[in-house]
Amino acid sequence: MDRHSHSGLLAALLASTVLATAAQAQTARVEAPAPLGAPASTTLEQLSVEGQGGVTVGYLTKATRSASKTDTLLIDTPKSVTIVTQEQIRDQNFQNLTEQLRYVPGVIPAQGENNRDEVVIRGQKSNADFFVNGVRDDVQYFRDLYNIQRIEVLKGPDSLIFGRGGGGGVVNRVLKEADGYRVREIVAGGGQFGDKRVAVDVGDRVSDSAFFRLNGVFEDSGTYRQFGELTRYGFNPTMTFLIDPQTTLKLSYEYFHDDRFPDRGIPSQFGRAYRYKQNIATFFGNPDVNFTKVDANIATAVLDHTFDNGVQLRSQFRFADYDRFYRNTLPGGAVNNAGTAVTITGYRNETNRTNYFSQNDFTYKFLTGDIKHTLLGGVELGYQEGIVFRQTGFFNNVATSIVVNPLSPVTRVPVTFRNNGGSDANSRYDLGLAAVYAQDQVEINEYLQLIGGLRYDHFDFSATDRRTNVTNARVDDLLSPRAGIVLKPLPNLAFYGSYSVSYLPSSGDQIGAFTPGLVIAQPERFENTEVGVKYDLTPSIQLTAAAYNLDRFNQRLADPNNPGFFILSGKTNTQGFEIGANGYVTDWWQIAGGYSFTDARIDSATSATIVKGNTVGLVPFNAVSLWNKFDVTREFSIGIGYIYQGHTFATSDDTIRLPGYNRFDLGLFYKISDTVRAQVNIENIFDRGYIYTADNNNNITPGAPRTVRAQIIVKF
Repeated sequence: MDRHSHSGLLAALLASTVLATAAQAQTARVEAPAPLGAPASTTLEQLSVEGQGGVTVGYLTKATRSASKTDTLLIDTPKSVTIVTQEQIRDQNFQNLTEQLRYVPGVIPAQGENNRDEVVIRGQKSNADFFVNGVRDDVQYFRDLYNIQRIEVLKGPDSLIFGRGGGGGVVNRVLKEADGYRVREIVAGGGQFGDKRVAVDVGDRVSDSAFFRLNGVFEDSGTYRQFGELTRYGFNPTMTFLIDPQTTLKLSYEYFHDDRFPDRGIPSQFGRAYRYKQNIATFFGNPDVNFTKVDANIATAVLDHTFDNGVQLRSQFRFADYDRFYRNTLPGGAVNNAGTAVTITGYRNETNRTNYFSQNDFTYKFLTGDIKHTLLGGVELGYQEGIVFRQTGFFNNVATSIVVNPLSPVTRVPVTFRNNGGSDANSRYDLGLAAVYAQDQVEINEYLQLIGGLRYDHFDFSATDRRTNVTNARVDDLLSPRAGIVLKPLPNLAFYGSYSVSYLPSSGDQIGAFTPGLVIAQPERFENTEVGVKYDLTPSIQLTAAAYNLDRFNQRLADPNNPGFFILSGKTNTQGFEIGANGYVTDWWQIAGGYSFTDARIDSATSATIVKGNTVGLVPFNAVSLWNKFDVTREFSIGIGYIYQGHTFATSDDTIRLPGYNRFDLGLFYKISDTVRAQVNIENIFDRGYIYTADNNNNITPGAPRTVRAQIIVKF
């Protein structure tokens, strides 16, 4: 597709939203929540209806629209879904999205070069499978939680709902909305390593038909790692307009800035992380160089309308512009056998991007005899453009690496950066995508439900090398099916089975440079078969279990006879089992978490060292994460968290073993009054030394030592 065609697609994308001129009026909440800090009385009357189809009590969300693009109870959704509610986010007091997901069964944190969110879901690593209210948010950066109502993790590939990627699943953030309720809240906190943070949430009615809300945050903090520091701030005003009883318009704008010291961690030696218990804080590299930042401007319009014939329209348009770069020095290899030398290398990446997305969903409920249907049809248009510009670091403007003593690994040798010819990308890219999809949720009777759908994606990507003006382009037309069945012998018990497919185009997780070898490569394909059970033990606790088989095809093996080209024989297989629990065990005890068994294997060679039978990197066979909150009195509560992870390997070549670990976290909560709550969180309370994650065999991140944070929440 040439630039003229891309301009036409962008015009069509904008027009598709402008033509959708209305939105369905939506009740934001059934009942105001209980006073802050009060013990819950787990009755159905306390359920709150939130934006984007959520129905929540405590740590349990009962329904969401994200898994099917229709408002559907989780028990009726033939898919594994874990939702982290705002109450859980508040209680655990993690401010990084990746760390917050650590209590989601089957999700493992990845380092992401310590400049972005990155996770492993069902054996598939991704830094692009992130969404906001169901719309793609795929730029590499750290996402804050100041304006988040809840986090949804939808596991298993499902291109029908989210489009490309999502091989192991996706992470969807649901934003706070202007819902017409009076909100006045300040959250101020601090802690070890110079942690300082304040967030505000203010909302009210401007009139009976216009609501306003503003969320803002400022943070200036250090980290447990040597030289670690970060500054971030953002604000997110939103407006809701009730145009008429059938129409709602929601507008949102966010500006977010994040800059910090990226730290790629420590190297390895003899197949293990190098002296990691002595190097919990040790930085390897030049601290005068490392820096990363993002400035994001994101505007969203959501229009909902219910037509007189019962058809419901939801139209979302999002514009997002990201000014993004990062600069790193890092361990470039293992420590030598004598323990006297390790290389340091460096690079700089610029990855600015602008996204335009338009989603338009039509939903219609009808009967054929006694059979109930919820029919969904939709169109998604997208346009993304940006640059990828990489520069190699030259020490003393001469060498691409420098050798240091690993016992004194900080260097101050000056580093300059320049584009190093063919080994460094220097491209401008354009991506146009268009998709149509249809889905039918069929309720045969009270015991049997079916779901089936199909999505067609037209994916048109081109990248132009800015040095040679050579353009490489590829077009893919992809069909992604989805099918599921739900058997409900009891209203509160459901057994399900599902099959779903997704694709990852040859441009990869992060669109950018496009080589001739990638142009001719077929997209990767993910196929997931899953069976599971969901049981509402009471109206305020849900137990879940799922077993699955996930195959990944067409992974690229470097062609030894044709450098720069690939053999598409790579395959991985992941088989696993997950159990989860969310909600109130009693009216004084809440839980969130579960257990996952994951056997992720290389099923055929994907490189000379990543061969059949290897375990996929960063994927433990066994992992447990469980958070408990006990209301001791009306004023005082205790939170106890436990994380266990079996050993993993840093990468899929299985040469560097990362040991398993146990970690305990603690939360103490005290309600000073009906409007003021104080809390203290202690991460890794027993101060265990452990390896948290890695990016490769020689960029390994030690876990944080015992870390104390405190905050006070004031409502007025």
